[in-house]
Amino acid sequence: MAGVPLVLENKVALITGGSRGIGAETVRLFTEAGARVAFSYRQARERAETLVLDCGGPSRCVAIEQDLANPADGRALVAAAVHAFERLDILVVNHGIWPSDDVPIAEMTDAQWRGTMGVNLDSVFGLVQAAVAQMDRQGQPSTADEAAGHIVLISSTAGQRGEAYHADYAVTKGAMISLTKSLSTELAPRGIRVNCVAPGWVTTEMSAAALGHPELGPKISAGIPVGRAGSPREIAGPVLFLCTPLAGFISGEVLNVNGGAVLVG
Repeated sequence: MAGVPLVLENKVALITGGSRGIGAETVRLFTEAGARVAFSYRQARERAETLVLDCGGPSRCVAIEQDLANPADGRALVAAAVHAFERLDILVVNHGIWPSDDVPIAEMTDAQWRGTMGVNLDSVFGLVQAAVAQMDRQGQPSTADEAAGHIVLISSTAGQRGEAYHADYAVTKGAMISLTKSLSTELAPRGIRVNCVAPGWVTTEMSAAALGHPELGPKISAGIPVGRAGSPREIAGPVLFLCTPLAGFISGEVLNVNGGAVLVG
């Protein structure tokens, strides 16, 4: 018996922060589903080049070196992706920074605050602005139930319940949720579906120090009903689903992928 396909044939996706962790798994899964994928990286050139080869080479997957620190950077990345594949059907905003040191709000520097805002929020404005303009230029789909485009923003449990000593990060991830709801209302009538995935703790390089800490690690696991952190592929799967026709009636949703740790939308 044939399975239910999650396919993205003839679609072009741009995935930010795609050289490692959740981003890399999303790149792999999207190419497996038939999409052509452009992804951004900042420093990990060797990893990015290896990932391109693993995903079928430059006819199927391209890596774009691009800082994402302001709106202009975001617009430049979209332009580069469109130049590579001549259209854009899907934008997955996955990149972001999480300053690992605990910093009380009374001691947080302007530079840290602005740096986190620039990468995690300001660049997202440019990405979304340019992606929506491109999707609009491509025109409406031939049928009413077909999406003109998909945007998936990656938030975090920190955006839902806050995170002490990491207010800068939590603020930006809360903004992803608000932006999802605002854009959904604005863009759904134009055929563009906007949704959000909010992961909890995931085993990536960014979280390795905390999850591997002899005292903190067990406390983190104890706070997750499933009893463990997630894998990058367990986040990439829901992102893929939201960009398929099976999710065509979903817009403005915050999909929690956190092992039951936070039960809010």
